[in-house]
Amino acid sequence: MSRAHRLTNLGAVLLPFAAFVAAIVLLWHRAVGWTDLAIFTVFYIATGFGITIGYHRLFTHRAFETSRAMRVTFAILGSMAVEGSVITWVADHRKHHVYPDQEGDPHSPHVGRKPGVLGALHGLWHAHLGWMLTGDGHGRASAHRYAPDLVKDRPIRWVNRTFLMWVGLTLALPALAGFALSGFTLAGALTGLLWGGLVRIFLLHHVTWSINSVCHFFGRRRFATDDESRNVFWLALPSLGEAWHHNHHAFPTSAFHGLRPWEKLADPAGLAIVTMEKLGLIWNVVRISPEKQAGKAVAQAA
Repeated sequence: MSRAHRLTNLGAVLLPFAAFVAAIVLLWHRAVGWTDLAIFTVFYIATGFGITIGYHRLFTHRAFETSRAMRVTFAILGSMAVEGSVITWVADHRKHHVYPDQEGDPHSPHVGRKPGVLGALHGLWHAHLGWMLTGDGHGRASAHRYAPDLVKDRPIRWVNRTFLMWVGLTLALPALAGFALSGFTLAGALTGLLWGGLVRIFLLHHVTWSINSVCHFFGRRRFATDDESRNVFWLALPSLGEAWHHNHHAFPTSAFHGLRPWEKLADPAGLAIVTMEKLGLIWNVVRISPEKQAGKAVAQAA
């Protein structure tokens, strides 16, 4: 990883964090209204779905098929989460699945982990954030090796190339929404930018990064997998279903990360996929049969 790349990542981490601290101070003085919270919610869900439905389930694992327009829409929404350009994100995640919690995994909390509490904390730090800020570890994935289908996809390549434009848009739109909903005031634009832009990015970042760290360290398992993935129920709703992470590692191509009935209710992305399927917006949705699930669970117990 180049020095410029590391500095860019550091800036993308520190600026939302500073905004989050400022938001807490302003919240203490009640500088937040229903419009700010509404803007925050809309953009959190939209860009969160861009990551979990778009970047993850559609582009990385091809869990369903959809039109070119929908593919571009999901790529743009994922880009607006400011977690990296679509091809880079997909390549890194596919490499993670090739070497889960093994040498070569870009963000495992276990590879090279030292013993003891300090070793565990260092591993969690590396998986959560450190792997994006240092040049050590196992390296970022090659897009030509791990995402050749997207490299050849001209519309997705365009979204990837214009990533900075979508970063600008993800900050401008909440500000414009705040400006309009506040009666065209500068204060409304600023609080819209703060809550719907920077604070939303900060919280979505850390929820997503917790899938790499928390969900490979704490939680429950019920399938036979060769990694340390875990299901973490309390992260399920904030992550829009991504925290059923052990289920996902057991069946990576499944469009649904929540597999049990009550897990499905806490998989908002899965519920959105069902809705889009019924509307004819997506098709060929990958489902895992109860028999296949039972077979893998039995294998673990055997």
